[in-house]
Amino acid sequence: MQILFLALLLAAIFGLFVPEAQTRLRGILQGRPATVWAVPFLLATVFGAASAVAGAFRVELTATVLAYALAPVVCVWLAGAGEPKTPGALDFLAIALLWFPLEFAGGVAGDIPRPVQGFLHSVAYGVAILLGLVLFLGFRSFPGLKYRAPSAQRDWVLPLIGFAAVAPVLIVVGIAIGFIPMPHLPTAPAGRMAAAVGIVFVGTALPEEVLFRSLIQNLLMLRFGSGWRTLVVASVIFGLAHLDNGPDVPNWRYAIEATIAGVAYGGVFQRAGSVTSSAMLHIMVDWTKHYFF
Repeated sequence: MQILFLALLLAAIFGLFVPEAQTRLRGILQGRPATVWAVPFLLATVFGAASAVAGAFRVELTATVLAYALAPVVCVWLAGAGEPKTPGALDFLAIALLWFPLEFAGGVAGDIPRPVQGFLHSVAYGVAILLGLVLFLGFRSFPGLKYRAPSAQRDWVLPLIGFAAVAPVLIVVGIAIGFIPMPHLPTAPAGRMAAAVGIVFVGTALPEEVLFRSLIQNLLMLRFGSGWRTLVVASVIFGLAHLDNGPDVPNWRYAIEATIAGVAYGGVFQRAGSVTSSAMLHIMVDWTKHYFF
């Protein structure tokens, strides 16, 4: 049953790659804007059902998820439905309300039995990404999110160029600051290494690229332009988001490496036609670090 819940969330998230699904979503939310208020209750119900299946249902926990989902909806509702010319403060606040509670949810996680923490965190992560897509693809309908499947050769080539450019820098800097050791040959079985590609894509690369590139970087570009300063600011935000990644907190080494990687991810995102291009580069960087360092 746990796999079924995750599969349903993934199906909804990947279903929005289909242009017709996005058009239908916009039609519903912009034709009847009040429909957006149903989304937090639906997603909280999904989380509550998942927690019940996992044997960890608590009314307080489900209510917390509902409050979490309602907060960004309030922001976009006040900002208004339809495609805006430039994002405003309420749009950035909505993104922060999507991101920060999930990033710093340690207190809530402590009340969940350890065996199911990973499952419910994955469900919460899926709820957050799906909510963000509904709000910014459908209700606010910002251009430039690039939430679509790769459709051109450059969408496949750019990640390879980005990896060739950034990997040597990440290796040299990472070794110099003590973030990674000297490289070594992988010891994991080939099957596990191959399966990790899909796991990293679903669990890390795509969700982070949707948040940090489709939402944060894209909205910064719409507001301030697509110059190098915006790319640097978005990359620094991405780097700082890794300060709380253990074991040493604040983890400045990780933040430095993530900032450098963020420049490459953001550069690929700007030039590609799909957010999956920067996600592919993200996979290559994370996969290489995990198995060769």
